[in-house]
Amino acid sequence: MSEDKKSLEDLKEMAVQKAIADETGAVERKPEIDEQGRSYATGKRKDAVARVWIKPGTGKITINGRDQETYFARPTLRLIVNQPFGVINRAGQYDVVATVKGGGLSGQAGAVKHGISKALSVNDPELRPALKAAGFLTRDSRTVERKKFGKAKARRSFQFSKR
Repeated sequence: MSEDKKSLEDLKEMAVQKAIADETGAVERKPEIDEQGRSYATGKRKDAVARVWIKPGTGKITINGRDQETYFARPTLRLIVNQPFGVINRAGQYDVVATVKGGGLSGQAGAVKHGISKALSVNDPELRPALKAAGFLTRDSRTVERKKFGKAKARRSFQFSKR
């Protein structure tokens, strides 16, 4: 019987907290960290999907079992992956392990960036406003337009011949 009262009181308290959150427009978030001290998130961009785990560390970024410099050979792609850390001024403070599938290297870099941003906001909810203001938590929904029949590509027509 006492458990029923306790659960009813807990429900009432939760309802009050929800009402307060609705009035202020803010939701209290708690860090989600597993037993190994990691936070997980999924990032997406174009056809690429990245599963990202972050934990406090020395700043080592591993993608598909390879170091960041070997996986993303172009400096612009490495710059894209490191953008979230630059926005929150925490470069070199988190270790990142990511597995990414699908798409090309550019889409994969964007997916890893999205995953890192989401994992950072899950790990430390105070970072969420800065990442949100930079636009890193929003999934970029632009994808390749499909090819149409009777066309060379999505919109490109075959060369017109008058005769």
